[in-house]
Amino acid sequence: MTGDRFTGWRRIVPIAILSAVIAVMLVAALSIGMGVTSDSPPFTPAILLLLFAIGIIAGIFGGLIGVGGSTIMLPIMYFYLGFPRPVAIGTALFVVIFTSISGASGHLVRGNLDRRVAAWIAAGGLLGVLIGSRLFSFLVDHSSVLGLVLGLAFLAPSISMIREGLRPGTGPEPECIGGTPPGHLLFGTGVGILTGITGLGGGYALVPGLLYLFGAPVRVTMGTSLASMIPMAIVGGGIKLLEGYVAVGAGLILAAGSIAGAQVGAATIQRFRPATLKFIFGLYFLYAAARFIAEFFSIGLP
Repeated sequence: MTGDRFTGWRRIVPIAILSAVIAVMLVAALSIGMGVTSDSPPFTPAILLLLFAIGIIAGIFGGLIGVGGSTIMLPIMYFYLGFPRPVAIGTALFVVIFTSISGASGHLVRGNLDRRVAAWIAAGGLLGVLIGSRLFSFLVDHSSVLGLVLGLAFLAPSISMIREGLRPGTGPEPECIGGTPPGHLLFGTGVGILTGITGLGGGYALVPGLLYLFGAPVRVTMGTSLASMIPMAIVGGGIKLLEGYVAVGAGLILAAGSIAGAQVGAATIQRFRPATLKFIFGLYFLYAAARFIAEFFSIGLP
């Protein structure tokens, strides 16, 4: 009886803490307001609910496929909600801080995380994100070029996911992540540079890289990717916050949803076929890439 009661408390306490954190974030968001520029969308109940729902969806699929969710949030914030592109980029990376922490913790307790590899990638990523954030400051006045960079950044993950979804591997799963610490460090640096420039959490590069460059098991890849991006997201999101490119109110609402969603994604990863998820999100990433690239060339897409 005592053991059952203790097990029950172990389940209830984390849920209660998570709920309290989400409630505090929503209250803070309401007191802060929506955006940082005059052309940000109005802060209405409908927008609030929409942002929270987007955060939940981004968190669920981020926890499932090891990404921070910015590849879902950023296009919606920019194309459909009307946030300025630099603010959408900065806010999305700010939200990734919370998504990655929540998702990584969920995968850690389930054994889907290689802490050693994640530490090396994160160390390289810290250096890379500082370099990339500096480059972002030069690119911010060239919004069309920045959009092209974003579109090109979406292409690689979309093609990889579609290919894996259509032709899933039939061989046995590897037992651990391969490679050496210097290789992981260099890989993390490259991802960090791209994170600082694009404002994406890095999962779109981390997941394919861990799978294809280092032969990682699929489920361990998801947790390791989320853990690796935590320092990069904190530094990159923090820099963009200081530079004024984060709509804090909107970011907190998105983050509140993504925290809950990432826990759900990490808990349900074993119930879904990775090939199916890769295919669906590959199509989404490809569409987003086409939107950004088409805008650079002044071609309208729905």
